[in-house]
Amino acid sequence: MPGAARANAVGAVNRARTRHCGPSRAAQPPLIESRGLDEAARLLANGESLGQAELRTGYRAERSLWIRISGATDDAAVERTVSGRFCDQLANPKLRHIGVYGNGAGSLWIVVAEPFTTPRIRNTAAVSRLVLALTNDARAHARSCGWRHFPPAPPLSLTPALARAASAHSQDMAAHGFLSHSGSDGSTPGERVTRAGYRWSMVGENIASGVETPQAAVAGWLASPHHCANIMTAGFRQMGVAFAVNRANPQVIVWTEDFGRPR
Repeated sequence: MPGAARANAVGAVNRARTRHCGPSRAAQPPLIESRGLDEAARLLANGESLGQAELRTGYRAERSLWIRISGATDDAAVERTVSGRFCDQLANPKLRHIGVYGNGAGSLWIVVAEPFTTPRIRNTAAVSRLVLALTNDARAHARSCGWRHFPPAPPLSLTPALARAASAHSQDMAAHGFLSHSGSDGSTPGERVTRAGYRWSMVGENIASGVETPQAAVAGWLASPHHCANIMTAGFRQMGVAFAVNRANPQVIVWTEDFGRPR
């Protein structure tokens, strides 16, 4: 599809979203053309699934969708078709990127996506506070972790030593590409916490990979009986949490949540 015609189609979709789609039309951010999604749209036209197309192009989406328009002869027709038939799909303001492909025979493939983003390192403190709040909210309510039932537990507080231990283990796992409570040097959670300067009488650890947000990390731990039990153990008084991103593959994020009771 020629560049000018592609740009016209992108502009038509953006005008449809701004003028017709969603309750707060003026607040809709414009979609930005992505070459990766342009290629994904071409692969869709050639019969591939959206998931396969994104995998082949290397585009990582938090969520994505595609639509096909037939018989739209100009950008005004694209705008009318999008606003008349596809507003529900395109109104989400989190959508940021768009890709377009036309086969020259009157069919147009459009892919829109919310791009995958990793937690930003400068937001580490905010991430820690959010995980703490989510963990304490879970502890405030009785729950079953597998076959074990736990009553409400007192809230935890953050402590720098446990955060250091969590950070060291997350960085170790990210750098060496593994997920385990044993460190690359064979260390246990208790040994790592001691190394970080925490004098403890009880210690526990939760780890996770493949999740991008604090909410997803805590939800995953609560769904795992062992990790859930750590969260609900009343004897713990403090915690530290950290994530690390694999430098070779920024889409891989690993998390560590360390729990302790000081001596």
